[in-house]
Amino acid sequence: PGTVRCFWDLGDPATGLVPDRHPSPLASSTAAVGFALTAYPIGVERGYVTRAQAADRVRATLRFFDEAPQGPEPAGRTGYRGFFYHFLDMKTGHRSAPDVELSTIDTTLLLAGALFCQSYFDRPAPDERAIRELAERIYARVDWTWAAPRSPVVTMGWRPDVGHYPLEWRIYDESMILYVLALGSPTHPLPDDTWREYTTE
Repeated sequence: PGTVRCFWDLGDPATGLVPDRHPSPLASSTAAVGFALTAYPIGVERGYVTRAQAADRVRATLRFFDEAPQGPEPAGRTGYRGFFYHFLDMKTGHRSAPDVELSTIDTTLLLAGALFCQSYFDRPAPDERAIRELAERIYARVDWTWAAPRSPVVTMGWRPDVGHYPLEWRIYDESMILYVLALGSPTHPLPDDTWREYTTE
């Protein structure tokens, strides 16, 4: 119960943003939000929160990321090309500092949480239908081909002032989730030989 309660108590009910760590007053981590999205349905199954409470929190979180400003500008933006910055200001939801990168893996972990909720909240009620629609829209917006300037492998990040990072996801770790989601994208999938390239390095 402690893990679910941590995400529940520290998360902002209006935006769903979750701090990267506690009690240090730091920025939100996009990946932490993804973990929180995964924790909420688990909390329902274990009886820590009601299904309605969890659906409200998930819907608010996904609505925030769906509506958050995207663009190449270095400030006042939450993401670009469907990806999100690694760290976000807890109050504004915008990029928290000039050296913070648009993170392909943090975005992946956010998407994993969103898609988990899309599968879990499968009832016909309007709030659960909204969750499914928001999750699909957020996932479909991610431009994986843009994030693979040296196709087919994906860069670790991008910043407005430096462009794509030279480092790429080529090791067998959490990036496996990244490539599964990138290959399955309904709008901007990576080419079919991506998995072979990723697993034979």
